[in-house]
Amino acid sequence: MTALEPDVEDLLRTLAPQVVGVLTRRWGDFSAAEDAVQEALLDAASQWPAEGVPHSPRGWLVQVAGRRMTEQVRSEQARRRREELVAGQVPDDRRAAPGADADAVDGSGRDDTLTLLFLCCHPVLSPASAIALTLRSVGGLTTGEIARAFLVPESTMGQRISRAKQSIKSSGARFRMPDAAEWPARLDAVLHVLYLIFNEGYASSSGSELRRVELSREAIRLTRGVHAQLPGDPEVAGLLALMLLTEARGPARTGPDGELVPLAEQDRTRWDPDAIAEGVALITAALPRGPVGPYQVQAAIAAVHDEAPTAAETDWPQILALYGVLARLSDNPLITLNRAVAVAMVEGPAAGLALLADPPPALAGHHRLHAVRAHLHELAGEREAAVADYRTAAHRTASLPERHHLTLRAARLAAQDPPHTQDAPTPGPGA
Repeated sequence: MTALEPDVEDLLRTLAPQVVGVLTRRWGDFSAAEDAVQEALLDAASQWPAEGVPHSPRGWLVQVAGRRMTEQVRSEQARRRREELVAGQVPDDRRAAPGADADAVDGSGRDDTLTLLFLCCHPVLSPASAIALTLRSVGGLTTGEIARAFLVPESTMGQRISRAKQSIKSSGARFRMPDAAEWPARLDAVLHVLYLIFNEGYASSSGSELRRVELSREAIRLTRGVHAQLPGDPEVAGLLALMLLTEARGPARTGPDGELVPLAEQDRTRWDPDAIAEGVALITAALPRGPVGPYQVQAAIAAVHDEAPTAAETDWPQILALYGVLARLSDNPLITLNRAVAVAMVEGPAAGLALLADPPPALAGHHRLHAVRAHLHELAGEREAAVADYRTAAHRTASLPERHHLTLRAARLAAQDPPHTQDAPTPGPGA
C-alpha cells in the first residue's frame, strides 16, 4: 500500500465516523456499517494516493461502503432465506436510498456523528467498553492508542472493543438520538470519550506529530453539539471550557521545526484570545450552578494558566488548591503527576518528589511518571537523577517530538549546562 500523505490520512480519519453514521442510519446495523467503512477506508488508502482524492471523498466512501453493505445483506438473505424479515424491518420511507453525497444529517437536523456517539455509549455496555468502542468508531483512534489511554495491553483493548460491538448488535439498539430520559445513563461515557479524543488530538500519544488538530477540533465540535442539547449542564459546559482554554495554547506548543515548546517557554502572544475569553466565560457561568465536577475543576486550572500574563506570574497556590479538589473528585492516577508539579512549585521540588515516591500501580513504567520525576529532579538541582529519568521517559514514549524533547533535556543536563526551569510535560488523558 502506498504511504498516505498526512492530509489524506487526516481526511479519512475525519470522514470515517460521518460515513459510519450515514450507513447505520440507513441500514440500522452499526456493527456491519463499521466493518464496511473500514474496508472502504482500506480501498481509499490504496487508491487515492495513486489516482487522486475524488471530487466528493465522503460520497465516494459512502458509495463504496454502501456496496459492501448491500453485498453483505444479499449474501445473508440468500444464505438464511430471510428476505421477508429484512424487507419488513426496512421502513417505507427508507426503501429509496438517498444519494451517496446527501448531507450526513437525520430528519431532526442533528449530526449523524453525534448520534453515532450516543449509540456507542449505549447503557448495555459497561462504561469502559462504551468509551473504548466510541474512541475507535467516532474518534478514529487505533486500538494501540486507546490501550495507552487506558494503561492496558493492546490485546486486552482489542477484545474489549470486539465484545462491545457484538453487544450493541445483540441489543437491537436503534440508530437515533436518545430522548431526554435516556441522557443521564450515557452522558458520563459521552463526555469521557470526548475528553480522550481531545487529549489525543492536543498531545498525540504516538507518531511524528505533536498535535493531531483534526481530532481536537472534532472533539470541540461534538462537545458544542452536546452543549447545545444540554446548555444548563455544568459539566458539559466545563468540558467545553477546558477544551477551549487548552486548545487556545495549541499554536504556541510547537516551534518552527515542530519541536515541543513547554508551557513556561511559550510565546503567549500566539495564544488564541477569543478561545480563552469563551472558555473563561463558560467556566465562570458553570461553577456557581453546581454540583462541581472534574471537568469544571480542570477548566478552572486551565483558566488560571491562561490568565497569567507570564509563566512567572502563574498563581500556583490556587492551582494546587484546585488539584486538591480534583484529587477528591477523581481517582485518575495521572492527576497525581500534575498535582506533584503544583506541590513542587508551591512547596519545593522535594515535596513534589515525595508524592511520587509510591506512585499508583497504573503508572508503573509509564513514561510520564519518569518525565515528571526528571522535571522535579532538575528543579532540585539533582542532575544525575534528572538525566536518568529523562532518558527513561524518552525511551518509553511513542511520541517522536516528545522523545526528541526529553532526549535533548537529558543531553543538555549531562553536558552540565546551567539548569533550565520548564513547566511540566503536557498532561495525558485523565489529567
